[in-house]
Amino acid sequence: MKTNNKILGLFLISILAVASIGCKTSNALKGGAIGGAAGGVLGGLISKNNTATGIIVGAAIGGSAGAIIGRQMDKQAEELERELEKAEVERVGEGIKVTFDSGLLFDINKASLNPSSRANLDSLAKTLNKYPDTNIIIDGHTDDTGTEKHNLKLSLERATSVETYLKNKGVSGTRITTHGFGEAMPKSDNTTVAGRSENRRVEIGIVANEKMQEEAKKAEGGSTQP
Repeated sequence: MKTNNKILGLFLISILAVASIGCKTSNALKGGAIGGAAGGVLGGLISKNNTATGIIVGAAIGGSAGAIIGRQMDKQAEELERELEKAEVERVGEGIKVTFDSGLLFDINKASLNPSSRANLDSLAKTLNKYPDTNIIIDGHTDDTGTEKHNLKLSLERATSVETYLKNKGVSGTRITTHGFGEAMPKSDNTTVAGRSENRRVEIGIVANEKMQEEAKKAEGGSTQP
């Protein structure tokens, strides 16, 4: 039985973990804290703001600059759709979300990438390296089969496996933030086989970094420059 005391305990542990990071407030550091074991539950229970979708939406700058970024993301999304035939590629706000059914990457209850995952991740890494001015969020999710603690650990391990593979393919680790949300963010109904399958997934968010945003803002104001 998942009790309020258990949730409260995880919440308090998470607050301490985040507080121990110190005063630096970069997205990478924030993501690293949330990506810790208890922190993943905190992100899942408190808000969706720390998920790939939440971060993409929160990073939007809007206006003409946002439209410029959107056009660049359109091009990147089109390439990903061609290369990642078995993954779901969505344009979200000023970013991109790629969703892999965990069955494409992992065997059941495993966090080691299976051999068939390499083609998908090789293609993803190639595109990410082609467009270096983006940050990448990797979220692991599970269904609710098994214990909450096990699912949280498994989801973070899977996200970390994807991160490690991408870094080995040349994607800079400074661009990547990983989270493990376990069963806390279901996409579908866990009472059905199809629903549980959809909930076992890895979501990858691609969002403009500070450099891309600044360049878009300069291009936005270009017509008014003397």
